[in-house]
Amino acid sequence: MIWLTILICREEGRKNLEEILFEILRGDKKMVRCRLALVMVFFVFCVVPDSMAMDGMQRLVSRELLKQAELEILWENKLPIKRGESLEQLFILGNRIYGLSDRNFLVGLNREKGNAISGVSRPITDAGLPVVGLGLYKDELFSVAGNKLVEIDTGSGTERSAKRLGFGVTCPAARNSSYFYVGGSDRRMHVLRSEDKVQVFEVAAESDSIITSIVADEDSVVFATDDGNVISITPDKSKRLWQFDAAGGIAWPIVRDGESLFAASGDASVYRLNARTGKFVWKYQTGAKLEKGPQVTQGVVYQYVRDEGLVAIDKESGGLLWPMADGIELLAEADGKAYVITKVGTLVVMDNKKAKQVHSVDLSGVSIYVTNVADSRIYIADKQGRIACLQPIKY
Repeated sequence: MIWLTILICREEGRKNLEEILFEILRGDKKMVRCRLALVMVFFVFCVVPDSMAMDGMQRLVSRELLKQAELEILWENKLPIKRGESLEQLFILGNRIYGLSDRNFLVGLNREKGNAISGVSRPITDAGLPVVGLGLYKDELFSVAGNKLVEIDTGSGTERSAKRLGFGVTCPAARNSSYFYVGGSDRRMHVLRSEDKVQVFEVAAESDSIITSIVADEDSVVFATDDGNVISITPDKSKRLWQFDAAGGIAWPIVRDGESLFAASGDASVYRLNARTGKFVWKYQTGAKLEKGPQVTQGVVYQYVRDEGLVAIDKESGGLLWPMADGIELLAEADGKAYVITKVGTLVVMDNKKAKQVHSVDLSGVSIYVTNVADSRIYIADKQGRIACLQPIKY
C-alpha cells in the first residue's frame, strides 16, 4: 500500500511520504486530486503505531543516555510540521500538550500516550500574525490570535467564537466562568462577558502603566504592571481589594498557587504575597533585573536570572536552596529532584535537599521544551516537530 501510494502521489509531483502524510492530516487543498492515495495513507497512518513510525527517524535523545540519568522514554511522536515550517512553542493544558508552529498551526496530543487528538489540528490564525498565550477553561481553548479573542472546542477543534478586539494586547488573557480579562496596549484591562464577548468595564492602574500579567478566579482578579503594581479587584466590577507595589516592573507570568501569589520584579526580587490580602510574605533578592516569572512547585520556587542562571528558592521560607549558573528552566520535578535544561543543551538532575547535581544528559538536539509542574513527566521537542515524553524510571 505504501509503495502504491508513493507512485500515485509522484504523479502529482510529490516525492516525500512524510510530507504527504502531514498535508493530508492538515487538509492541504493541493492533495484533493490524490484521493486514492489519501485513503491508503490514512489507513497506514491510523494502523501503524507511533513507536513504529519513529523507528525510521533519528531519535530526539538516546535511550541509553537517558538510562544513565534514571530516565526513560514514555512515548515519542512526530508533529505534522511541514518542510520550511518550525515548531515554536509547547503548552501543557489539562491532560493534553499542544504544539504551535511558526505558521500558527496548532496540534494537540494526549499527554499520557502521545497520540494526536482527533480534530485538534488546525491553524489558530493566519501565518505571520501574533498569538499571545493559550489557555484552557473547561472544554475550551482560548487565545488572542491576531487581533481576535478566539475560543476553540477541545473536542472537535472547531472555532466557537472569534471576537475582534479594537486594541493590541500586552499579555495572555485570563478568564473565569463569567468573564474574559484582556490587557490592552491602551494600558487598560478590558473585561468582556464570556457568553457574548461584550465589554462590561475596564480598569487601569493609577500609575497608568502597561499590564504585564493577569490571573483570575471566581473570587478575584489580579493584574500586574510594568511599574511594579500588583492589584487585586473584584471579578465583576472595578472595585480594588488590595494593591502591592514593588520597586520594578512585574514580569509575566505572576503565579497563583493556593493562597499565595509569586511575582518576579525588575527590582531583582522574587516576591511571595498572600493572594487574598496582598500581604507581603517574603522576598528573595537576586543580582539582576528579572525578566521572566517564576516556576512554582509543591515546595520550591525556581527563578531564572539573567547572567546568573537558575536559582531554587525554598517556597516556605524564601531561602536559597541552590544556584545553577548554566540553568535556564525547570522541566519537571519528582521525588525531591529537579530536572533542569541548561544553556549548553544538557538536562541536569538536581537533588533539592542535598543541593547537589546527581546526573546529566546530553540534549543537544532539543530546542523546544516546556515546564511541567503537574507531575513528573518531561516534554522536549525540536524545531522539526520531533517530540518525546520522558519520565523517571520507577524501580
